[in-house]
Amino acid sequence: QVRLVESGGGLVQPGGSLRLSCAASGFTASSAVMSWHRRAPGKERELVALITSTGGDTNYSDSVKGRFTISRDNAKNTVYLQMNNLKPEDTAVYYCKAVRRLGATNWGQGTQVTVSS
Repeated sequence: QVRLVESGGGLVQPGGSLRLSCAASGFTASSAVMSWHRRAPGKERELVALITSTGGDTNYSDSVKGRFTISRDNAKNTVYLQMNNLKPEDTAVYYCKAVRRLGATNWGQGTQVTVSS
C-alpha cells in the first residue's frame, strides 16, 4: 500500500528553521516525482518545491527560492524540505505529493507549520 507520512512541522519564530520529512512506503521515492505543497488559511494549495526522479533536478516557487531546499535520501526512502529564514507568510499546512509511473498520484496527510513570534 502506497503511503506518505509527513512530520517535522511546528511553531517557529520568524527567521527560524524547520526540516519537514516525508516518509514514503509502498513504492520507491527515487522513481517518482516528489514535491512539497502548502495551503495557507484562505488560500489555494500551491507548489513549493519539486524534485525529479531522474537526475534529482529541483524547482522552487519564487516565494521560497533561496530559503527552502528539497532533498531525497534514497536509503531512507524519504524526501525532506529544509526551510530556513522562515517568515509569517510561510504559515500553512504542508503536504507531500508523489507522482509515480503512469501518473498515479498520492498525497500525505499534511503537517502544520506556524511562523509567529
